[in-house]
Amino acid sequence: METLSEALSKAGIATLRFNFPFTEQGKKRPDSPAVAQAAIAAAIDKAASLAPGIPLFASGKSFGGRMTSQWLSANPDSRVKGIVFFGFPLHAAGKPSVDRAEHLKAIKIPMLFLQGSRDTLATWDLIASVCDGLPKATLVRLEGADHSFKAGKTDVISCLLKPRRNG
Repeated sequence: METLSEALSKAGIATLRFNFPFTEQGKKRPDSPAVAQAAIAAAIDKAASLAPGIPLFASGKSFGGRMTSQWLSANPDSRVKGIVFFGFPLHAAGKPSVDRAEHLKAIKIPMLFLQGSRDTLATWDLIASVCDGLPKATLVRLEGADHSFKAGKTDVISCLLKPRRNG
């Protein structure tokens, strides 16, 4: 995520990265949703105060994306204009389900899902069906990538940083 943030900065896109309290405390067990979502709300407020008047987009990798989307579903009037998911954790590994996506139906802003085709936390058929049911969702398939955006020896996240030509 640090590499992505630096590349976005070089492209003139400001980012604000933060750690959840459990990470800062060196714990392995993630924070409760209430604690994680309080951290997200604080980060959104900080970003808005640092760059007033600039469109604000939220994003998150795995747990961070899910907690951000839960916060956004409960705060539909937030100043956030869209959300980018870097590997949405739709279900536990080996336990396919769409229960974790139920709250996404309440989100009325654009959602971009960057998802690996071999992600064990979001089988492709299930994440595709979830996104098909969300009018504001766009799903991008990262071929061969797992939940960490690794595809063999290729780090797929770096492919997102390469400039593309139109046409």
